[in-house]
Amino acid sequence: MTSHEARGVRIETEAVGFRYVGGGTALEDVSLRVEPGEVVGLLGPNGSGKSTLIKILSGILSRYEGSARVDGAEVRTARRKDLAGKLAVVPQETSFGFPFTVLQIVLMGRHPHLAGLAFETRQDVALARVALDRCGAAHLADRTIQDLSSGERQRVVFARALAQEPRALLLDEPASFLDIRHQTELYDLVRELAMTDGTAVLTVLHDLNMAAEYCDRIYLLRQGRVAAAGKTAEVFTYANLTTVFETEVYVDTNHLTGQLLVVPLSGRMRRKLEMRRR
Repeated sequence: MTSHEARGVRIETEAVGFRYVGGGTALEDVSLRVEPGEVVGLLGPNGSGKSTLIKILSGILSRYEGSARVDGAEVRTARRKDLAGKLAVVPQETSFGFPFTVLQIVLMGRHPHLAGLAFETRQDVALARVALDRCGAAHLADRTIQDLSSGERQRVVFARALAQEPRALLLDEPASFLDIRHQTELYDLVRELAMTDGTAVLTVLHDLNMAAEYCDRIYLLRQGRVAAAGKTAEVFTYANLTTVFETEVYVDTNHLTGQLLVVPLSGRMRRKLEMRRR
């Protein structure tokens, strides 16, 4: 086993199903895997089960069918501290009810590595500051979280995840509040973590072009089931995307980067194409 493989852990589910009390089926027979060093995208329309799957893998939802494992350990029975020592989660939005400073929040990421009620050491503080710097948020360290914009808060939450020194990352639309520059910087950092540290990354995305640029493989969810899975270029086809998102999507190659270019067609353009087909 290489040091790269030894550092990362595998994320996997097998035939996972979930039903909310009083509601319908959120997930049914969902199987996926993320190997060490991979960035895997989880995409689909609203209500397709993406966030539910992230909550299952992170241990928030435990009454699921099938199996969900991180580093071979079943999530529903794993000790929370053991899970947190391997896996960090960046939710789409995080609320804070107390005016913590940014540095205090990032230091929370060190808790899985502390013994009992021990306080953070100088090394923990140094690691927290490095994490803030990697997220372009070092200048925010002494400000309170309530004073920050949504985008700044999200960068701080990502820094908290980095301070945790995770071997696997679950990201639920982590760039939704970020501008284009910070979206790119965040996913550049995600790719770096995967390539250099062997971190296994499962990320929920709505931006198809960001997924095409950064993801090694894709799982498309539709109505709680896996509609397509595989390498990004294999999954991102006109037929797959049009079926899953229920709108026509143009797929081509970006001649500058060689990556896929994915553009949803406007109603006006769809009408023009329909006229041509006639």
